[in-house]
Amino acid sequence: MKKYCLILALFVATTAMVQAKGDAEAGKTKMLVCAACHGTDGNSVIPMNPKLAGQHQGYLVKQLQEFKLASQTGGKEGRNNAIMNGQAMMLSEQDMYDLSAYFSSQDLKIGETPEDVIARGEALYRGGDSARGIAACIACHGGDGKGMNLAGFPVIGGQHATYTKTQLEMFRSGERHNDLNGMMRGVAVKLTDEDISVLSQYLEGLY
Repeated sequence: MKKYCLILALFVATTAMVQAKGDAEAGKTKMLVCAACHGTDGNSVIPMNPKLAGQHQGYLVKQLQEFKLASQTGGKEGRNNAIMNGQAMMLSEQDMYDLSAYFSSQDLKIGETPEDVIARGEALYRGGDSARGIAACIACHGGDGKGMNLAGFPVIGGQHATYTKTQLEMFRSGERHNDLNGMMRGVAVKLTDEDISVLSQYLEGLY
């Protein structure tokens, strides 16, 4: 119990620090380069590029820091992405805080879920699959897919299905490995191609 309280207190303190450092108005003046791929309000219209609008500020800062780390270590550490590594390399810590503050303050535009995957997607998202040892997504990301800011779990509801699918596949293969304690890799490795397709489409319309 004491260990849990200590971890929670650390997350709260870290989140407060990030919010104090970030200036959304300053971020608005710095986001023009980001807008080409992610939209001026963070609602990317390109399915392979993630929506940043409404994402937790702390999570966005973490990703930018890890893209930069990957660029500095040749992809051995952090989160490796050819485009984002170059973009993040040019950012200062303050830039990261400001950009994250801006995008997190924008309203996320939710997509739609195809009717034929709603039942299967909901069952897997909310109930997991005990027979295969797959944990329910809802445990970390919540019923509305908004995640848990203090715990560092991102907003995934409303995200482009194409982007979500790619990230789940990368977690499954181990190509992406910047998840907390390997949690997403542990889940994704048990997912079939069909599971990933259904979950990705279900999440696009979840709110």
